[in-house]
Amino acid sequence: MNNNEEQYEQWEQKLKMVELPLWADLPKFELYMDQLVALVNETLGPIGIDRVTPAMINNYVKNKAIMAPVKKKYQTMQVADVILISLLKPAFSLETIRHGIDQVTANIYPQQAYDTFIKRLLFSFKNMDSRNSRALEEKNLNDKFMQVAVNVIIDRIQSEKLLQIIQKPLTKITK
Repeated sequence: MNNNEEQYEQWEQKLKMVELPLWADLPKFELYMDQLVALVNETLGPIGIDRVTPAMINNYVKNKAIMAPVKKKYQTMQVADVILISLLKPAFSLETIRHGIDQVTANIYPQQAYDTFIKRLLFSFKNMDSRNSRALEEKNLNDKFMQVAVNVIIDRIQSEKLLQIIQKPLTKITK
């Protein structure tokens, strides 16, 4: 195994050890902007997600991706939304993320939806070997990279189609 492969292996093992907070672990008190930024960056830092900034959060509020703070304080729901947006932003537009959150939480409580998503993400981190089995069959990191990139494209197209389908209200055919 060469140095690059060892480095990738170490990163993958580190990712398998990541723990993200469930809803019950999120602060039950209101946070100011600097506290919210610090919490989100500390939480997502081990994953390697881009750091969130106050300007980004203000943009989320401006674009109605998260609710505006009350007296400059953010509540648990907004903390969860910023974490989800930060995780999903590399793959989806802000509008698509908000729409997806709204669609999922239309049928289940936000706490349950958040916990389900985080648990699935953590499960996928811990089981990257099986999730990317085709990529792991590749002999070198370049081939592995290409297969993972293909997976991203397929996953994005598939998730957008699913969102498109679940947003349509069921209509009854009447005669």
